Amino acid sequence: MAKLRGTKTCPILFTFLFLNFFITCHGVDHDDQLELLLSFKSSISDPFHFLSNWNSTTTFCKWNGITCNNSSHVNVIELSYKNISGNISSSIFYLPYVETINLSSNQLSGEIPHDLFSTSSSSLRYLNLSNNNFTGPIPSGSIPRLESLDLSNNMLSGEIPEEIGSFFGLKFLDLGGNVLVGGIPNSIWNITSLQFLTLSSNQLVGTIPNQLGQLKDLKWIYLGYNNLSGEIPKEIGDLVLLNHLDLVYNNLTGEIPSSLGNLINLRYLFLYQNKLTGSIPESIFGMKKLVSLDLSDNYLSGEIPELIIQLQNLEILHLFSNNFSGKIPNALSSLPHLQVLQLWSNMFSGIIPSILGKQNNLTVLDLSTNFLTGKLPETLCDSDRLFKLILFSNSLEGEIPKGLSTCKSLQRVRLQNNHLSGELSSDFTKLPLVYFLDISGNDLSGEIGDKKWDMPSLEMLNLARNRFVGDLPVSFGSDKLENLDLSENDFSGIIPRSFGSLSELMQLKLSKNKFSGEIPEVLSSCKKLVSLDLSHNQIIGQIPPILSEMPVLSQLDLSENQLSGEIPQNLGSVESLVQVNISHNHLHGSLPFTGAFLAINASAVAGNDLCGGDDTRGLPPCKRWKNHPVWWFIVGCLFVALVVVAAVAFMVSLVRRRKNLKLKRVENENGCWEIQFFNSKFAKSLTDEEIITSATKEENLISRANINKGMISTYHGRSMVNDMLFVVQKITDVNTIVSTTSFWSDVLKLSKLRHPNIVQIAGICRSEKSALMFYEYIDGKNLSQVLPSLSWERRRRIAVGIAKALRFLHCDCSPPFFVGDMSPENVIVDGKDEPRLRLCFLGLEYTDPKSFFSSTYVAPEIKETRETTEKGDIYGYGLVLIELLTGKSPAYAEFGVHESMVEWARYCYSDCHLDTWVDPIIRRHASINQIQIIEMMNLALHCTAGDPTARPCASDVTKTLESGFRICSWVSTLKFSSS
Repeated sequence: MAKLRGTKTCPILFTFLFLNFFITCHGVDHDDQLELLLSFKSSISDPFHFLSNWNSTTTFCKWNGITCNNSSHVNVIELSYKNISGNISSSIFYLPYVETINLSSNQLSGEIPHDLFSTSSSSLRYLNLSNNNFTGPIPSGSIPRLESLDLSNNMLSGEIPEEIGSFFGLKFLDLGGNVLVGGIPNSIWNITSLQFLTLSSNQLVGTIPNQLGQLKDLKWIYLGYNNLSGEIPKEIGDLVLLNHLDLVYNNLTGEIPSSLGNLINLRYLFLYQNKLTGSIPESIFGMKKLVSLDLSDNYLSGEIPELIIQLQNLEILHLFSNNFSGKIPNALSSLPHLQVLQLWSNMFSGIIPSILGKQNNLTVLDLSTNFLTGKLPETLCDSDRLFKLILFSNSLEGEIPKGLSTCKSLQRVRLQNNHLSGELSSDFTKLPLVYFLDISGNDLSGEIGDKKWDMPSLEMLNLARNRFVGDLPVSFGSDKLENLDLSENDFSGIIPRSFGSLSELMQLKLSKNKFSGEIPEVLSSCKKLVSLDLSHNQIIGQIPPILSEMPVLSQLDLSENQLSGEIPQNLGSVESLVQVNISHNHLHGSLPFTGAFLAINASAVAGNDLCGGDDTRGLPPCKRWKNHPVWWFIVGCLFVALVVVAAVAFMVSLVRRRKNLKLKRVENENGCWEIQFFNSKFAKSLTDEEIITSATKEENLISRANINKGMISTYHGRSMVNDMLFVVQKITDVNTIVSTTSFWSDVLKLSKLRHPNIVQIAGICRSEKSALMFYEYIDGKNLSQVLPSLSWERRRRIAVGIAKALRFLHCDCSPPFFVGDMSPENVIVDGKDEPRLRLCFLGLEYTDPKSFFSSTYVAPEIKETRETTEKGDIYGYGLVLIELLTGKSPAYAEFGVHESMVEWARYCYSDCHLDTWVDPIIRRHASINQIQIIEMMNLALHCTAGDPTARPCASDVTKTLESGFRICSWVSTLKFSSS
């Protein structure tokens, strides 16, 4: 092989040396340029045959993508967006007169030639290799006269080389969208001609150097989406030509330097998603050319002064998710170009400026989640361009003004959770473009059935928790309705049969009203309906058997009505059905023994005359079973036979294993040891020497940590008998622990656990001074380590696996076993993406309390009571689900004004577009898995409910996940929109 490699390499090396020598000493004539171009063509794939005329029969000055100067020398190579692929040859960079090479937006891969910057033609001025699949480091060397270098959006790695500072002629440098690490090299400040600097979307760390202020020609700085820290250098204020400053998505701290006010030419200032504190310097309001100001998602505070009136060119103002207080300045009403104003999630109080919108050009207004009072201004839609109005969760009052009722441009309206009153005007129900309307949680009243509803774009309508009365309208003027919530009002009459024509309907909530009549059978025509809630009404008649033909029905709540008759048995055959509540009706007969009825909660069937239950459902057995003694005799005989067979098999197995698993005592220089195995495979594979001495050598150490009364060290070992791997945990200085009854009780509990999603304890070895615990070795990493590389499908599988482990521990173990700390560090993910829960064998009395109770995965109530519980485990599991969905850890992530990750997740789930909170790594899958992702977040928020009794049990969690993933394939057309 070595000979073959040498034979293949020599001609290439000779060709390179010859070309380099020839170019240097003699220049390149027509034939040489031809050879260099053809050499490049031979190194790539051209599926669209754009280079089909690259052959010797045509002069290369007429080739596609080639431009020559007057002397027939190649001057420009323009091959962007040609879908070419392969590893590029460096030959075209030797062309002596080439000034521009653009290979961007193709499928080129491999490493950029390492000698590219040291051997390229000195005539090269513009080099663009962006939007390809290049890997490896940025080449060393430089091209001093190069003016534009664009290597963005590849997969380049390593640090930015110090030689970058020797590109003295650069005006444009874009290295963004790679995986570069390390800090910003100091040499970059030598490029005094630089005008555009982009290092965004990498993994750069460290501070932004003060020397940045030396690059006086800079017009554009984009350092966002890195891990930069420290304060914003005040020297940036010296860059008076700067037009665009973008430092977003970093970990920058401190206050915004007042020197930024010197940037009189700045049009775009983006500092969002950092950790900035303090108030906005008054000097910022002197930057009169500002078009867009975004300081959102920081910890900024103070009031917004009326000085903002100086920003007469401002079009976009984003200050949301901070700690701003005081009144919204009236000066905002006088900004003639203002289009987007987003101040949500702050502490603003007082009224909305009374003429806001009158002199503006408003398209988006979001003032939600503040402490605003007073009435809605009549002028908000005076621009006739307002399409997004978000004012929820304030204390606004009064009627919906006529100016909004006639605002034909509106598309998304969210006014819920205020104190709005009065009736809906006839104009308000005829807005042609509104697709999302939520006015729930107010004091609105009157009838809606007597109005003409003509909202052809409507997809989501929520009128819940108001004081509306009367019948429902026959139609809302839309056949696109997906979500209809009319709950908690005083509606009466029958449920309109016309609802059966809502073919896109996925959720229908009519609970807590005064509806009467029967359940319309035509509702079964809503084939996409997932959730149906008709509870707390006065509905009569029977449950229509035809409901079983609804293919994706998941939640059905018919409780607190006057339904009668028997439960249709075929309702139990609906695979998608997960949650059913039929309590407090007049139903009788037997409960179906299939589907969701198998594990139905007792409270969901109470208040009827039903039978056929067990202890969990609280229903008496049906009488008809007593009339079949032959059946019971057959069942009894089969049961006895099975018991006998199982007992015989168990005894045979027990005799075979007894020799290997019996307790034995061993003496060596370290004292007397007792060894007990719980797994025969380990008993056969490990010798006494390996158990006591070899496995716990220092070179095998994995980790070491203090516990309340000693130390625990973890080692990895390997059997000399069959090369089997295992893990050992050694507890030292714990003679007060290992001798206790409770310690051995915990060990015996663990030894009996056998589940594919739980790491198995294989044995224990103890002496007077220490104890060794042996576990099976799992070839994998903990969840925290692998999470950044996991696809959506892999995350989904892991979520189900952990849920199954909890269901086993909580429901199948007697007594139940509680984990306590559901940290991702305690979840090992193997090579098949199966999660394995690693259980701590020590109870809380042995654990370091400070360490245990500081874990963010321990439920709040456990930190108070110091007792692990089932609901505590569910809380920790909910946090794991949120982390799987968002990629954010509750221990380290910052959540702005939200006190915790749970609060932040609730806000995102309710009020934000999916793209704003889902992990960017799985974001590209969000469009085809929206329902699954939303359903999992919904489950996570139930699991992390503040009231432990409101959290589901592990069995329900598992069932919800598995069933939810099955039915989501039926309803993949669900749409979720931004605030």
